[in-house]
Amino acid sequence: MSGLARIPWSWGFVLAMALLPLVFPDPYVLAVLTSAGIFIVGAISLNLLLGYTGQLSLGHVAFFGLGAYASALVSLGFDVGLGFGVRVTMGPQPVWLGFVAAIVVAGGFGWLLGRLAFKVRGAFFVILTVCFAQVLRMVALNWIELTQGPMALIGIPAFSLWLPGQGVVALTSKAQNYWLVLAVAVLAFLLVRQVVNSRMGRAFVALRSNEALARSVGIRVTHYLVVATVLSAGIAGAAGSLFAHYTRIIDPDVFLFIYTVTMVIMVITGGKGSLWGPVVGGLVFGLVPDLLRGRAAPEAQWVLYGVAMILFVMFLPRGIVPAVAGLWERRR
Repeated sequence: MSGLARIPWSWGFVLAMALLPLVFPDPYVLAVLTSAGIFIVGAISLNLLLGYTGQLSLGHVAFFGLGAYASALVSLGFDVGLGFGVRVTMGPQPVWLGFVAAIVVAGGFGWLLGRLAFKVRGAFFVILTVCFAQVLRMVALNWIELTQGPMALIGIPAFSLWLPGQGVVALTSKAQNYWLVLAVAVLAFLLVRQVVNSRMGRAFVALRSNEALARSVGIRVTHYLVVATVLSAGIAGAAGSLFAHYTRIIDPDVFLFIYTVTMVIMVITGGKGSLWGPVVGGLVFGLVPDLLRGRAAPEAQWVLYGVAMILFVMFLPRGIVPAVAGLWERRR
């Protein structure tokens, strides 16, 4: 599938998505696509870890939530005591500095988790990642002086850009936020593609295929797994930052397990280990719930959602993108 990412229609798809607000400026549709786009960025980050190194992280939402809180706190400013008479104070900073802080903080915790977690494998690794996300949720819930706990951080500023002749403009409209999320998603996609097509990416795939064989030919297993976790966490932190400044309010529920499940579903149904898998899976399962809304009772919506996921797994076990790519190759 790396070849498909280089053919012209991929840029045609990006151009079509960029022109969508001009052709179909419905605010509700743009809001749905923006929300789906944020989680597609999260799914792209998870695919780097799950699809290319074969490591299932069920606590990936931890990096998403860390990015959201880091970006919001830097943008709002904070004054918090750390004990022993030590206080840390920061005034409100530019929103883009918060975005960078989200990537750095999430990536730093990704490095820490990677150094600790990759001493174990299999179910122990999965349990450790889930526990990591739950611990962060409890910290966000109980460290009220910093996070406001269940009362939530409110009034988070929107992203802003300097435009010629207009100065600094806050990105508050649906179309502006849509274009911003689209731009970050394209950058995340290009970054992952560059990594996957590099020597590092080949090391990732070797680890996924046969870790023992990879170790025997000199690949530093732990080193590459930690690098993959840092990159994946940083991209997830960027998605969390987008989420915080788009919704402009966050609470500890940003660490809910359902967000990880959403990203995993997007990766698996789209096709793990393929560049376009998270994008396609994200569009399908990001839009299906909203397409069902108003056409079925809430209970029936979840039933139909679950049935759709089961059917995809049963009939397209490799995912949508690998199945379509295989059909295309057979026809050629």
